[in-house]
Amino acid sequence: MQEQRIALVTGASKGIGAAIALVLARDGYDIWLNYRSDHAAAAAVGKQIEELGRSCLLLCFDVADPTAVKDTLGPLLDQESPYVLVNNAGFAKDTLMVWMGESEWKDVLSVHLDGFFLVTKLLLVGMLKRRGGRIINIASTSGQSGMPGQVNYSAAKAGLIGATKSLAAETAKRKVLVNAVSPGFIETEMTEGLPIERILPMIPMGRIGKSAEVAEVVAFLCSEKASYVTGQVISVNGGAYM
Repeated sequence: MQEQRIALVTGASKGIGAAIALVLARDGYDIWLNYRSDHAAAAAVGKQIEELGRSCLLLCFDVADPTAVKDTLGPLLDQESPYVLVNNAGFAKDTLMVWMGESEWKDVLSVHLDGFFLVTKLLLVGMLKRRGGRIINIASTSGQSGMPGQVNYSAAKAGLIGATKSLAAETAKRKVLVNAVSPGFIETEMTEGLPIERILPMIPMGRIGKSAEVAEVVAFLCSEKASYVTGQVISVNGGAYM
């Protein structure tokens, strides 16, 4: 890269987010690493990024909190603007809809959709002015096929896919490319405790995916190799949903 570029990755203290931050650092990006509460995990990822020769700025805030997002990112954006934004922050509160509480519905949608809106809107201004940028939204197979016990999570991820396509159409002429990466079952905290023996028959490749396999697809979308790719949903699921 001719100029040093910055990537902001939300929810990057562990799992897929951490893997994405490390792969982008490997590819030459300085990292703004957002996390909500796990200081030790975020610091550990930050140390790994610095060992790769890149800088890492740890940013502790809740992406669904408008004041926290603005107060944390606003002063930074006055100085410099990331070329890449990866909206990865998210979590699940799984239960059948008949038993789902209002907070379980709203909390999941808030992190995924409000978080996407609040963070992306702030960074988008700089990308449009610069006429260049990449926005990658981490969706899920649940948002494509639906999943019992995940009406809230599936709705949030499906919404993120719709937002990806609409924003891509809005920003393409200014060379801001917007895509979604949709993981299936990946080895993370979210899949711990799941009945793997019942899940594997659903996956044609016969195994659970790794965070690094998702991260490499994100890295591709952030590279010049993907200069004509926008508005797409790229699945990383071992064939579980085609």
